[in-house]
Amino acid sequence: MSNDIRIKKGLDIKLKGEAEKTIETAVVSNFYSIRPEDFHGIIPKLIAREGTKLKAGETVFYNKDNEDMKFVSPVAGEVVEVERGARRRIMSIKIQADKSQDAVDHGKFDLGSADADSLKAHLLASGCWPFIKQRPYDVIAKPNKTPKGIFISGYASAPLAANLDFTLIGKEAELQAAVTALGKLTNGEVHISVGKNASSPLGGLKGATIHRVSGPHPSGNVGTLINKVDPVNKGEVVWTVNAQDLVIIGELLLTGKFNPERIVALAGSSVDKPRYFKTKLGCEVATMIYDKGISKENNVRVISGNVLTGREIKPDGFLGYYHNVITIIPEGDDYELFGWNKPVFDKISTTRALTFSWLTPNKKYDLDTNTNGEHRAFVVTGNYEEVFPLDIYPMQILKSCMYQDLDEMEALGMYEVAPEDFALTEFICISKQPHQKIIREGLDLMLKEIG
Repeated sequence: MSNDIRIKKGLDIKLKGEAEKTIETAVVSNFYSIRPEDFHGIIPKLIAREGTKLKAGETVFYNKDNEDMKFVSPVAGEVVEVERGARRRIMSIKIQADKSQDAVDHGKFDLGSADADSLKAHLLASGCWPFIKQRPYDVIAKPNKTPKGIFISGYASAPLAANLDFTLIGKEAELQAAVTALGKLTNGEVHISVGKNASSPLGGLKGATIHRVSGPHPSGNVGTLINKVDPVNKGEVVWTVNAQDLVIIGELLLTGKFNPERIVALAGSSVDKPRYFKTKLGCEVATMIYDKGISKENNVRVISGNVLTGREIKPDGFLGYYHNVITIIPEGDDYELFGWNKPVFDKISTTRALTFSWLTPNKKYDLDTNTNGEHRAFVVTGNYEEVFPLDIYPMQILKSCMYQDLDEMEALGMYEVAPEDFALTEFICISKQPHQKIIREGLDLMLKEIG
């Protein structure tokens, strides 16, 4: 079954440096890192301390609130460092990879005879459960809840995002196994979005409802799909899974091995030759950037993820657990004299005041990280609504989060949003308010007070 979803509100940010559709195998990383902060709301209980030898797929730590939820090593190796922050909070676990890679064998899983409970137990024990997230609250899904539906976005509309139609080629068997398994975990349907005119490997899967989406970003966000298909109300739960994570889940079910392989796009205007690399979760990003035209002396910002929602990392940092793109753009630490008082042709704006990007809608821009303004109180302009396709009032819900009115947050639709849904409103905000941070803090407050 296929349905069309057309998004009219939004904004396509066309940037230079899109990855060419060629894949190279990245230099094998010597070190890998698992960062508990990637798993929002999880309190880690460490099992593998410094000096512990691990197989690929062996448990590094588990969730203190649910000991069955395991987080596993992406490679075989030795834990060489446990970085701690304030109050001995675990910031990262660094693993030095062995030359020979041995993996834990969980055994092939018989999907035909499996029920939901046995499937959940298998995914929890193998370390694949963290790939399943839930709304409300945009956290790892609670295994004891049954979602009314499961949503997967197979269409990436964010600027310089990895092309999922390309990265998923040849993975049809793994994708089908994962979708079949997920179908057993819900009383509803598995919903998958693909580009309207795309030839996606996800488009022919059985046991799923396919939605062909079109329109500007954020048409590819899973939050947009949820809002247009089956919004989340109080007391309801839906689950979401990233498209590339389906491959890891499917391979585990078919082979019994946890293989956290990623096809990662190296993109951005500061990359000499943007393209794709085959690597693994938590790898050193230096294995992909330093020998590909990026100098340590260049004044650039390295981002794990896309430019709107990603996290800044050091050039010797590590790939985020849920990320499939590394973006490198110029650091915006220089300022223009009277830049606010002259016509601008090289920047994007949703207004026509001194900015003429509307004259060249197909132009690709070389933008840096400069915010071109300072933090100030909210200014009511109506611009948020122009790029926000959800049936929610963005300004009002942001303000309700700031003054922590739980009743108003509920009434305005807080249960179905995630920080990434407000990335575009943050991008165009003339007040330079941190919308994603505001929404994240609001969700955390609701999780604590309401649960």
